[in-house]
Amino acid sequence: MRYEFDYGDSLRITRNVRNDGTYPNMDVGELLVRRGSVGTVIEIGTFLQDQVIYSVHFLDIDRIVGCREEELIAADAPWNPSRFEAREKVCAGRSFALAGEVVAPLGTVGEVLKVLRDLPGGVHYHVHFPGHVLCIPEASLEPLPGAPA
Repeated sequence: MRYEFDYGDSLRITRNVRNDGTYPNMDVGELLVRRGSVGTVIEIGTFLQDQVIYSVHFLDIDRIVGCREEELIAADAPWNPSRFEAREKVCAGRSFALAGEVVAPLGTVGEVLKVLRDLPGGVHYHVHFPGHVLCIPEASLEPLPGAPA
């Protein structure tokens, strides 16, 4: 199996990582590492013989976390931070229309399906609103009321 990264490489995590129950002394769902954090590869392995897993030491929080290859980029690679991530619930910050018909009024709750970091104009998201998937710029979305920042 070919690995994209090697021991000692400095990497950035591209999504929040939460405890799935395998990290000791922390509750399930508790945030382990915030997206954008940088760590160093200390071990390389596989899961189910087809997924590369890197043990990454995030020195500033002194935590070693297993990360899938698709969750990591080189620390010096371009990085556009985002307010939201996949599977996160968001609110429409304005009304959205298709062919002149409002399909997601202001305040409609949707779910982020994908983060698009490299589009002109900044970060955009594929958001599933009831009955529609729309490509929405970051400035047009709001967090759910009461959601942690």
